Amino acid sequence: MNSPIDSHALSQLFLDARTHNGWLAGDISDSKLRALFDLLKMAPTSANCSPARFVFVKSAEAKSRLLPHMSGNNKEKTAAAPVTVIIGSDFAFYEHLAFLFPHADAKSWFVGNQALIDATAFRNASLQGAYLMLAARALGIDCGPMSGFDAAAVDLEFFAGTAVRSNFMVNLGYGDASKIFARSPRFEFEQACQIL
Repeated sequence: MNSPIDSHALSQLFLDARTHNGWLAGDISDSKLRALFDLLKMAPTSANCSPARFVFVKSAEAKSRLLPHMSGNNKEKTAAAPVTVIIGSDFAFYEHLAFLFPHADAKSWFVGNQALIDATAFRNASLQGAYLMLAARALGIDCGPMSGFDAAAVDLEFFAGTAVRSNFMVNLGYGDASKIFARSPRFEFEQACQIL
C-alpha cells in the first residue's frame, strides 16, 4: 500500500498551484519536455489507447504559425509563454492498439463504430492533457490551460493530412505570480458529491 504524498507535494500539484496568465523569462529545455512526456504517458487511458498527440510550440517560427489562430487575450499569453502545447486527439488511435494493448483484439472494438471512436478519443486525450498539467507541476513548471482558439485553423496548420484534431492548449513556463487572478471559489463536497 502506498503512503500519501507529503503536504509540499500536494500544494505544488493542487493547493497552491494556479492557472498562469503571465510568464517570467526562462527557457524550458527539450530534455525537460521529454521528461514531461515520459511522466504523463504512464497515467491510465481506456485500454491504454493513448490518443493524445502533443505539439510543443517553442520556436519563434512555430509561434508565428500559432499566434494568428489564438483568440483575445490568449494571443498575448501565448506569445509570452516559453512553450505552448497543442493537445490533439487522434481519431485513428485504434490503429495502434495491437501495440498498445496486446492483450486482446481491441482494434475490432472500434472499427466501424464512429461514435465510440469519437467519444474514446476525446475523453482520453482530455485525460492525457490533464495528466500533462500535473506532470508539469510535478517538474516545477507552471501551466496556463486555454480553449480560446480557432480549432479548424490550428488543425489545418499543424495536423493537416492526419486524423488528429486539436482539443485544447496549455502554456508552459515559469509563472509571474503578479499576473494571476484571485483564486475563484470552489464547490464544497456537499454541492458536488454524493456517497451512496
